[in-house]
Amino acid sequence: MSESKTLAVSSPVARLQLPSAETLAQHGRRVGRFFLRQIVPPVVVIGALLLLWEVLCSRPGAMLPAPSQMLDDTWELIVNPFYDYGGNDVGMGWQVLASLERVAYGYSLAVIVGVALGVLVGKSTWAMRGLDPLFQVLRTVPPLAWLPISLAAFQASNPSAIFVIFITAIWPIIINTSVGVRNIPEDYRNVARVLRLNGFENFTKIMLPAAAPYVFSGLRIGIGLSWLAIVAAEMLIGGVGIGFFIWDAWNASQISDIVLALIYVGLVGYALDALVGLVGKRVTRGTAS
Repeated sequence: MSESKTLAVSSPVARLQLPSAETLAQHGRRVGRFFLRQIVPPVVVIGALLLLWEVLCSRPGAMLPAPSQMLDDTWELIVNPFYDYGGNDVGMGWQVLASLERVAYGYSLAVIVGVALGVLVGKSTWAMRGLDPLFQVLRTVPPLAWLPISLAAFQASNPSAIFVIFITAIWPIIINTSVGVRNIPEDYRNVARVLRLNGFENFTKIMLPAAAPYVFSGLRIGIGLSWLAIVAAEMLIGGVGIGFFIWDAWNASQISDIVLALIYVGLVGYALDALVGLVGKRVTRGTAS
């Protein structure tokens, strides 16, 4: 026992290997290149635009608030985005979440129905000839033109807004999916026939992976259109939501609140597009654009 303890004590202790100076220098150069290429340009451009905005809107008689004035007017909304004083008097965080909830429902329905119809149109020549002219006509209808019809059908504002999102986002999903299915290489179809895959296996193992880049291109366009549509629809249906917040701020002549809401809209829209793009890149291994 004493011998084993002596061996344990006298055994060499593994030393932590620190990176060499050359490795640290290479890492520092990579970080510096990333900073110069990705961080500096947008910071410089945004800073220049803010400075120009400040100069133009700080003059007497300016109709829009300068950035400094806007920051002062909306400071409470910025630092406390989740206040709730009852009714529609809630913070920007709740407004955005209410809009995102509607977008989630409408967009999810558009994905399910759009991919299914896109596969049908892509696989069946008869379906393409019968449905494509109808799709081409309906997709040119402006989103808000559907709102009176949906209000008459559902008799409620929330499902009407969800329907507007659905009918707006579905068209690029259908079109891109059908194009992707039609462009599946013939070799892939031959492999499915040789392996005698059934319909479900052919759909999950051949069709969807091959058409995925096209599908995710449609999904990315659809999420952007969904966010645009909900902001416009909420201006008319009322209730809690970022669109109604903008309209209510306009009626109260609170221009600074409108500018802040537009910043929120842009940031959330960018985040949604980036999220769908990231998922598409992972699923398609970088082939979805």
